[in-house]
Amino acid sequence: MIYIIFGYIYLVLHRPMEIWPALEPFRIELVYFGFLCAAWLVARKRLSLDKPLLAICGIATAVCLSWMLSPWPDSGVIAVKNYALAIGFALILATTLRDERSLQRVISVFLAVMALYMLHSVREYLLGRHTYRMGISRLIGVDTSLGDPNSFGASIVYALPFVRYLWFAWPRGWRRYLLAMYVLLSVGCIGLTGSRSAFVGMIVWGMATIWLSGRRKLPLIAFGLFAAVAGFAMLPDELQTRFTTIIDPSVGPENARESGQGRIEGLFIGLDLWSRYPISGVGPGAWQPASRRTIESHNLYGQVLGELGTVGAIAFAFMIGAIALGVRRVIRQIRMNEESPRANPLFHLCQAIALSTLLLLFEGNFGHNLYRCNYLWHCAFVSVAVRAYRLQLADDYADDEAEDWVPAWA
Repeated sequence: MIYIIFGYIYLVLHRPMEIWPALEPFRIELVYFGFLCAAWLVARKRLSLDKPLLAICGIATAVCLSWMLSPWPDSGVIAVKNYALAIGFALILATTLRDERSLQRVISVFLAVMALYMLHSVREYLLGRHTYRMGISRLIGVDTSLGDPNSFGASIVYALPFVRYLWFAWPRGWRRYLLAMYVLLSVGCIGLTGSRSAFVGMIVWGMATIWLSGRRKLPLIAFGLFAAVAGFAMLPDELQTRFTTIIDPSVGPENARESGQGRIEGLFIGLDLWSRYPISGVGPGAWQPASRRTIESHNLYGQVLGELGTVGAIAFAFMIGAIALGVRRVIRQIRMNEESPRANPLFHLCQAIALSTLLLLFEGNFGHNLYRCNYLWHCAFVSVAVRAYRLQLADDYADDEAEDWVPAWA
């Protein structure tokens, strides 16, 4: 079953049906998802509900309700279909993965496919495939769903926290060198996208990683500063100017300043749509016809209120709360039961889930990432992590009882 899950992760991230148009008529993703569901029906699974699974069901209900009540239901067909697939896959992850080892394998494949996705995109960039926007040539992803420079850069940022988890989960050796190369590839791709939001997100990730490192902060700070200066110096002049506008907008073109203002406008437009459709919003995917704009919201919080209304905002807040409570529960139990919490990979996994979720919320100030699968995957990961640590405790107690057992005839 887990190998079938690996195949679907590849389809979700690399999306070959969008790269090679000849594959589109075969509906590969839908056919493979049907095969995945059939395999799930006969596989061993856990069906009891917990908060993360309830959160997945809650956000699914909110999206469906908002779509059914939307004045523009046709605009949300594609968004709802794709989100339904993401919800189904998250439920499959949460009910079939059993322990930390299976989680580790899934996350390893996730980063491996992300590396393939980045390498393929860089190859196409070197062959001349790019977009020219904001006065610069920008790296784009090879797919069409999330290939936009900002979306592509954000995808890379959301995956970076899991590098630290695998660093501690894997023993010293060649795999750690692969992780270091993955980070360098990620940093280079973010630089070439020219995405200011992804660039800031990468800095936030770096600072959070240093803060979580414990006593070894100074070497990491020194290395981070050196790498930042060296990496920035290696960028083309046009990209250096692009990132300088984060601090001094006057050095960039006028459309770059307008782009930044558009993120703020997205929030206020979302509030206006919420005031007109307070219960269920205008519906998923209906932002453009409802707001009469040619662009999307570019703001998560405006998107939640505007498209899903109060019901969606409550469901979204419950989902974030379920992730936070699950992470807190596992970390607290590890600290209570183990002398060296950092020796347990689940401790670092929960930190990675928490940091990636915070990056999603932070990047939400600059982009509409409500329907990304990352939120749903994090719910699934937390659900499995709680169960995995419970199994670890049960095994430890069983070993302790076996050591203390004395035969009756002794």
